[in-house]
Amino acid sequence: MKTLKFKLYQSKRNRHLKRSINAAGVIYNHCIALHKRYYRMWGKHLNCGKLQAHIAKLRKRKAFWQQVGSQAVQDICQRIEKAYQLFFDHHKKGVRPPNFKKVRRYKSITLKQAGYKLLGGNRIKVGNRVYQYWNSRPIEGTVKTITIKRTPLGEMFMAVVVDGVDEPQNKVETSRIAGFDFGLKTFLTVSDGSKIESPLFLKQSLTAIKKASRQHSKKRKGSANRERARLHLVRKHENVVNRRSDWFWKLAHDLTNQFDVLCFETLNLKGMQRLWGRKISDLAFGEFLKILEWMATKKGKQVVFIDRWYPSSKTCSHCGHVLKELALEVREWRCPSCQSVNGRDENAAINIYAVGASTAKLGNVRQASPAIAV
Repeated sequence: MKTLKFKLYQSKRNRHLKRSINAAGVIYNHCIALHKRYYRMWGKHLNCGKLQAHIAKLRKRKAFWQQVGSQAVQDICQRIEKAYQLFFDHHKKGVRPPNFKKVRRYKSITLKQAGYKLLGGNRIKVGNRVYQYWNSRPIEGTVKTITIKRTPLGEMFMAVVVDGVDEPQNKVETSRIAGFDFGLKTFLTVSDGSKIESPLFLKQSLTAIKKASRQHSKKRKGSANRERARLHLVRKHENVVNRRSDWFWKLAHDLTNQFDVLCFETLNLKGMQRLWGRKISDLAFGEFLKILEWMATKKGKQVVFIDRWYPSSKTCSHCGHVLKELALEVREWRCPSCQSVNGRDENAAINIYAVGASTAKLGNVRQASPAIAV
């Protein structure tokens, strides 16, 4: 499976797609209300098949709902079903059930076998209307689904999921392993001693974002000036997201080109978020790991995660002595056993390397010394 993303041309007819997404938001909220009412009355979960049949009958009597294709309506019910199943399976882990959404913030509709037709070139027919998109790459393979998505800025995108595409593997073997430790002051500390600093894109743009937010809050609700101020604020946030994402992709390319096995420590991101808040959101460790794992899979590399509870910072990388306690503000400590001085992040990266290399499926990968320079 592969997902291709295309941007639709700005056009007045895009308002029909936006109305369809608004109608999908109304249907979604109605389905959530039915689920809550059914559980209140009968004390059990509403079956997805029953919900789809009921919504199909209602759709025949509501003209506004008919702007959404029948398969797109079925997909809305399936989305809610998946969200509830996730809640029932992981309710002890803080996963919440699906809830109501503001219609203007509802994002997308998904079309499966029907409701669209690719006309060739850069044109697609959705419903009875033809739209153009920026054809940045050819669509190869079998098209499984097409998702029409709108951004907070009002731009329209098309995500095409295709199957049966053979990707050429550009595999570069380096026979090298490295351990990486995430940090607040340094984004990544590598087991070879090198460090990768984070640009902290949100921190760089925070003054401009605060100014745009104040301008937005001062405008009268419902006015055209408030809408222009909202779009200005959204552009500031999108600029931060795009710059960070671009940096993540480039860094993932560099690391997967340099190493065959990359070892990381499993992070408790929710706990870190509670402790350090905006700093963790700016660093976006979770987003980077998703990109890195995708890139490693494409290039035939390995990403290994060690146990969250392994004391990587408190274990001496020279003799293996484990400290009982190590405060967060201590950045360097002397081992009471071998008297070696350990930098907190460098020591953790070497320990992560050692544990990750012992658990990785090495094959032809040679275990390189952590002292080898990049």
